Amino acid sequence: MTDRRDEIAANLAKVEERIAAACAAAGRHRDEVTLIVVTKTYPADDVRRLASLGVRHVAENRDQDAAPKAAACSDLPLSWHFVGQLQTNKVRSVVGYADVVQSVDRARLVTALSKEAERAGREVGCLLQVALDAGEGGRGERGGVAPGGVGELAARVADAPGLRLDGLMTVAPLTGEYAGRQQAAFERLMDVSAGLRRDHPAATMVSAGMSADLEQAVAAGATHVRVGTAVLGVRPVLR
Repeated sequence: MTDRRDEIAANLAKVEERIAAACAAAGRHRDEVTLIVVTKTYPADDVRRLASLGVRHVAENRDQDAAPKAAACSDLPLSWHFVGQLQTNKVRSVVGYADVVQSVDRARLVTALSKEAERAGREVGCLLQVALDAGEGGRGERGGVAPGGVGELAARVADAPGLRLDGLMTVAPLTGEYAGRQQAAFERLMDVSAGLRRDHPAATMVSAGMSADLEQAVAAGATHVRVGTAVLGVRPVLR
């Protein structure tokens, strides 16, 4: 389907232009920002098209969809990111293919990830999901640990065999003081990141921004943006 490949290539080019323009506006180099294409709900064939177009990072949020897709594309030079809320009963499967889990938000999940990473003989990168809509000690509507809980959880990941503390992730919140204020939300995440890096200098990754707000994320300092719809479009109804 060369038409589909052409469609994805055109969308990729537009997203690349947006990232490049956002970097220029922020006084950043383009190579400071990595594009992760979110392939959830899209078929393995689209993942292959993305790889042929030079994409090297893809993300999924549901293990039941991601596991067979990753297996079907295991010959491709891709890094797989898991970005959805992760239940502990899915950890063994996710550790089998995910290079980075971006949604680490509680101690029990750290323990489960460490156990399965050791069992599989793998090192799994971890991002702590920060919930900017959570009260102190609470969790966000879409998962995540409150900013005040980042230090303790980071220490757990850093000490856990088989895991590597890579940095932080957030989703712009729909409620609370940052609702509708993506730029402010991402700047707050960068403040939390600065605190994390004082204790864990290698944890430099900051994953923020999606199709609608990648410019704000780049302006704030994000190192990775997660883009799905702007690259792959709205998937047609399957008949």
